[in-house]
Amino acid sequence: MQKFISLITLLFVFSLGIAQNKVGNPEVDPILIQKNFTEWSVYQNKNIMLSRDFIALDLTSKEISKEAFLNALANENFIPVRLKSENSVYYYKLFKIQPKTDTSIKATINQIGFDAYKNYKMEGTVFPRFSFKDLEGNLVSNESMKGKIIVIKCWYIHCTPCIKEFPQVNKLTEEYKDRKDIVFISLAEDSPEELKTFLARKPLSYAVIPDMKIYMNEALQLNSFPTHFILNKEGIISKVLPNFESLEAALAKESKL
Repeated sequence: MQKFISLITLLFVFSLGIAQNKVGNPEVDPILIQKNFTEWSVYQNKNIMLSRDFIALDLTSKEISKEAFLNALANENFIPVRLKSENSVYYYKLFKIQPKTDTSIKATINQIGFDAYKNYKMEGTVFPRFSFKDLEGNLVSNESMKGKIIVIKCWYIHCTPCIKEFPQVNKLTEEYKDRKDIVFISLAEDSPEELKTFLARKPLSYAVIPDMKIYMNEALQLNSFPTHFILNKEGIISKVLPNFESLEAALAKESKL
């Protein structure tokens, strides 16, 4: 009798888990969304955030690793589409790119997938050693930042998307100003003189470290900007992110750990 009750309980818990994680149909038609590059691009930018935590599904709706999902986007012939769900969990599924689809869509997805895969592989690794001085002459290093969550923005003066998000990242630093365990620094390619002139017109609330082109190219191997890093209090890379929207969500999660 006790075994029977245990079995019933187990089945109930299993059923409850399925109900709580019920996944529906794609939120857009996977074929129709491929017919126009502009419409697909708007959908992709608004609804697909590959840096976030999500449950990855293959063509048959079988769950696969995030690494396998991103690798497929980078090297194969798929588009990602989000599925409707009854909870706050994100489900992304792979769908085949149609033969007559604009080749720009495939090329863009491959590039987005490549960047996302590369960023994902950096997560969980130790951030490369650094010891630099910011524009104010303050030393910024792994040692001086020990025990703090570090938010790093990588950018350069002529990067339009980098500059466009200045108001948003400035607001973010204001939101966390009372958190003494969270530090915001930025690595910029440009010289101190260029940065001081530029930042007088376009203020940035982060500590700014100049002349970081070689470090970002060689130590971080960056090929797209802006790129944001969140390091945990042990100096491990928690997240590598391509824009403010993904940064805001990831920092909110990291700051609660």
